[in-house]
Amino acid sequence: MEGGNVIETVIRPRLEVTKSSDAVHGAFDYAELARLGLDAGALIDFSTNSNPFGPSPTVTAALAAVDPACYPDRECLLLRRALVDHLAVTPDQIVVGNGAAEILWLVAFAFLRPGDRALIVGPTFGEYARMAQLMGAQVVHWTAGPADGFAVDVGAVSAQLNSVHPRLVFVCNPNNPTGAVVDIHAIAAWAVASPHVLFVIDEAYIAFADGMTPVHTLGLPNLVSVRSMTKEYALAGLRLGYAVGTPSLIAALAAARPPWNVNAYAQAAGLAALGDPSYLHETLTRLRAAKSDLVARLISQGYAPVPSVTNYFLLPVGNATRLRARLLGQGILVRAGTSFGLPQHIRIATRRPEENDRLSQALGQNPSPALPARVEFDASLTK
Repeated sequence: MEGGNVIETVIRPRLEVTKSSDAVHGAFDYAELARLGLDAGALIDFSTNSNPFGPSPTVTAALAAVDPACYPDRECLLLRRALVDHLAVTPDQIVVGNGAAEILWLVAFAFLRPGDRALIVGPTFGEYARMAQLMGAQVVHWTAGPADGFAVDVGAVSAQLNSVHPRLVFVCNPNNPTGAVVDIHAIAAWAVASPHVLFVIDEAYIAFADGMTPVHTLGLPNLVSVRSMTKEYALAGLRLGYAVGTPSLIAALAAARPPWNVNAYAQAAGLAALGDPSYLHETLTRLRAAKSDLVARLISQGYAPVPSVTNYFLLPVGNATRLRARLLGQGILVRAGTSFGLPQHIRIATRRPEENDRLSQALGQNPSPALPARVEFDASLTK
């Protein structure tokens, strides 16, 4: 206070922060549910792309043994050693994070500078653009379309690389929300042709694509693979992910992370999950069968699911926002594709057979007039 007047000082955040907007995600929006008077426990969630059969029983046992009074291991040594055996890499090629999302943020923080260009292959996960913009980078999109089943045009992306000259490229593979895959040899060709570009390959859903080869096996110095343990191992509430790359890339990510970024419960759960591969194999096998049945049933109802190699897939429905609201009123949550730039599609993540039956019954009550009268069955939908 000076001379009886209050002097107000406004401390303003960086311009990138004030201009940024939140990315839209799946899962329950508890504020929305409260506003609508809905109970999350009474809803079936088809909006999250994780294993609907839950974590291994060994995970539950491991969590019970954690002492919450002790600090977690800052370097996640036991978990990294288990991942070394799982991935056939060395410990200095792995860094663990608070979910794959934190790893992606570390990549942006460590490598993107104001004015850099970030190329994003879409339609895809909204956080790539948000994190790049917050770092002051210029975002450039190459986007696949529904006419060709959202397949990535490798040549068109190569042309973008040559014209845009990005510092970073984000590729979700398998892609969210489309379930499309870029061949590993195409990724290798991009990386070799652009040695000064860092290719960030988000493989959060690779476990759901049977037989897919991870990009870290290429051993290229400008590739970093980002993996999630919350999806196939059903650990979303704990947040756990990791990156695999060359020791120099991983060292940069490790230097950017906050201390104790992975809590003791997440580390114990990850270690237990990796130690029970038979449970993972069994549940993913059941999930693939459930997806095949669900897709076949939707096709028989006149819908046209977009081919996908993952447990989730896009479904053209006309007005996605309207249908999502209708289904939510029936106790079913799906992901509207609007935030992906796909307002006529919803994304469905396959769940247990009895829950899938509920969804197909509900969709049968809301047919889309824009759908073709007859759809030929495509076997690739069930893979």
